[in-house]
Amino acid sequence: MKALLAVIALCLSASLSQAEGERAGDFDYYVLSLSWSPTWCATTGDARRSPQCDGRHDFSFVLHGLWPQNESGWPSYCRTGARDPSKQETAAMQDIMGTPGAAWYQWKKHGRCAGLPAKTYFETARKAYDSITIPKVLAQLNRDVRLPASVVEQAFIEANPGLKPDEITITCDQGRIQEARICLTKDLAPRRCGHDTIRDCKMSDALMEKVR
Repeated sequence: MKALLAVIALCLSASLSQAEGERAGDFDYYVLSLSWSPTWCATTGDARRSPQCDGRHDFSFVLHGLWPQNESGWPSYCRTGARDPSKQETAAMQDIMGTPGAAWYQWKKHGRCAGLPAKTYFETARKAYDSITIPKVLAQLNRDVRLPASVVEQAFIEANPGLKPDEITITCDQGRIQEARICLTKDLAPRRCGHDTIRDCKMSDALMEKVR
């Protein structure tokens, strides 16, 4: 009986660690998530007829989000008394996020957890995005290529002096380069990623579609 109770208690504690609705502002660092727009368009956006995927925009890496993160795990859908952003505030993020809807969703799931007013959170997200140089060779990619994910990581490191390999991770989705995720302090300085954030894609021939 004692053993059974111990297992139940362990399961409950594990589920609580993954619970949503944590207190806003209680986190350790940020993850700046930069999404390779052509991949998102191919796997999701084209089917939605998203304006982000219109070739007139030439989106390369766009801001997926600025995510409050803990050394282990992350908060989401936090409790906060902060006012939700206006349509004007979310629309103002379209130039780096692709669509106003992306900004609203990111605020709802992640932004509330920063413990900041919506306006300040979006200003912080933009500042974080502007602090990272997107490698020119990728920002201007004019043909589809297959390459090791490690090459994308190295390109970011070379374009951002001082950025270290344990401060950035590259992810893949459906055989494609998906995102570059850079770990930042609350002051937006690069820092070592937590163990559950460092999940580098190991593909040697990941598809990276040209900018569109």
